[in-house]
Amino acid sequence: MSATAKPIPFNPSAVIKEIGRGKEGARSLSRETARELMQHMLAGEIEPLPLGAILMAYRIKGETPEELAGFLDAIHASLPVISASPISASGSAIPIENATPGADFQPFSTVVIPSYNGARRAANLVPLLAHLLAREGVPVLVHGVSQDAKRVTTLDIFKAMSEAICLSSDAASDALATKKLAVVAIETLSPAFALLLEKRWVMGVRNSSHSLAKMLQPIAGSALRLVSVTHPEYIVAMRAYFTTYGGDALLMRGTEGETVANAVRLQAIESFSEGQGVMVLEGEAQAGAILDTLPVAIDAVTTAVWITDVLLDKVAVPRNIQRQVAVIVQAARRK
Repeated sequence: MSATAKPIPFNPSAVIKEIGRGKEGARSLSRETARELMQHMLAGEIEPLPLGAILMAYRIKGETPEELAGFLDAIHASLPVISASPISASGSAIPIENATPGADFQPFSTVVIPSYNGARRAANLVPLLAHLLAREGVPVLVHGVSQDAKRVTTLDIFKAMSEAICLSSDAASDALATKKLAVVAIETLSPAFALLLEKRWVMGVRNSSHSLAKMLQPIAGSALRLVSVTHPEYIVAMRAYFTTYGGDALLMRGTEGETVANAVRLQAIESFSEGQGVMVLEGEAQAGAILDTLPVAIDAVTTAVWITDVLLDKVAVPRNIQRQVAVIVQAARRK
């Protein structure tokens, strides 16, 4: 292209022609085209009508692993980087290649917990899971929506626990270094991606961004992602993605979509590393009796008080969450 030539404008109708042919007739995009499409969506360069058509087309046809990879390429390129380097005794980050075994070496990869569903039937116990992992010495980054008109969000509960919400990537890095726990809203990580998530309230249904949010990896270097799904077909898609493109992850059916073990019916957890998947926790075939003391209501304040009591050893940790914590700690341990 010459110095005076203008770039060819992106044509959303050409994309819609490929993906908008229904579940059986739609054709999938290449990784590069999917990356370009997401770049334009994040930049706000697609008009509302074709944007809605694209989002609805993917709602109907679903995303291939290649399309997921392309979308994530674009999203990750736009995210600020959060540092999770090993921490020296003085509290400053040191390059991992220079770290030596001992007190200045971080033995765990950072665990990334996405939280985009919240709770409407049972208490949201993601903050408990995050605190239990941090108590084990595992650095934990929680990212998610800051509010939901119909559900109790994880950030609502952290706020009720007086947990500071990080307002920048630097603040998140500092929190990981000092407390092993950082909580950040997606609006802080990526205002543009947050706008795609908010299209749910305009369209009435979720879109591809809700699946992608659960796959984000904003940590510099490697991290262990906790990934949950709500429908069986997404287990297949996520499994195909991680076996094709790699990355360390634990995949499970969510509790109301959240990546925390259900206190009544334990979900199976599958571990992925270097393109290989293995079942690390078998799920229960059917719900059992409620054997644990659980919050009496699902609101943020009641849940926050109950979680605090658990952390103070006034209430026992639910058995299934104990089992999940053990699996995560093992998977996050650096080899």
